[in-house]
Amino acid sequence: MGNLLKVLTREIENYPHFFLDFENAQPTEGEREIWNQISAVLQDSESILADLQAYKGAGPEIRDAIQNPNDIQLQEKAWNAVCPLVVRLKRFYEFSIRLEKALQSLLESLTCPPYTPTQHLEREQALAKEFAEILHFTLRFDELKMRNPAIQNDFSYYRRTISRNRINNMHLDIENEVNNEMANRMSLFYAEATPMLKTLSNATMHFVSENKTLPIENTTDCLSTMTSVCKVMLETPEYKSRFTSEETLMFCMRVMVGVIILYDHVHPVGAFCKTSKIDAPQDHSTESDLSKMHSPSWQLSSQRDVQAFLCA
Repeated sequence: MGNLLKVLTREIENYPHFFLDFENAQPTEGEREIWNQISAVLQDSESILADLQAYKGAGPEIRDAIQNPNDIQLQEKAWNAVCPLVVRLKRFYEFSIRLEKALQSLLESLTCPPYTPTQHLEREQALAKEFAEILHFTLRFDELKMRNPAIQNDFSYYRRTISRNRINNMHLDIENEVNNEMANRMSLFYAEATPMLKTLSNATMHFVSENKTLPIENTTDCLSTMTSVCKVMLETPEYKSRFTSEETLMFCMRVMVGVIILYDHVHPVGAFCKTSKIDAPQDHSTESDLSKMHSPSWQLSSQRDVQAFLCA
């Protein structure tokens, strides 16, 4: 985390100075169509998080089944415990697909000419708020996932059981809902340490590659500008005082961190070089708040990410 705080310590004089209203921004007529599409996705985000937080897994049942391979009753008990959990995991995965499409729609709106990233974020605050909410959800989801090893254990047991039954020419009803192709895609998703962040990174890179006439700087500048706006709001007393709750301040900090991580994934040279446009708080109280955010979601899957965020 040391390098994160080092990177996030530059002057704010040249940054865009405007208040991005994370609490009350409402869509203009020009934003409404895209805003409605994204809102329809985000309305399910809290239930996804609540369901993930309540996920207890089938560890005891699986353990008993493995230790007693000839006990048919224990095998059935484990299988009956795992199947509804796999359906829940499928729901989480399918939500990631919806989130991926939502992010691409937002990027299209927030990066298109003739406006600059600053102009887009200032003019289209409701869309910027939805972008922030996607990032906030992503960090929260990945944090919960990383703290719950039962997810991968359950899914691994499910796949082993399916494979064993397939060898024995048996077809199970759940395969109608989670077929082999779906199971393969879910397996890749949950193998990631931070699957939702990986989804957003892939979505952003796909957006860049699919829009070849749009310079990559339009996208990366959108991300760096979002970071700068968050930094200014957190370090400017006039703006900071307009937040009505401590929760919104923490939301702003987490969004800033999420943007930095996303930027580091999609920018050719990353967020941690001297020429990077990414910045964040140098205010000591804000750094202190950031240092309290010991979320495992900062500990990303690649060695480069781990070094960047955790090395002093």
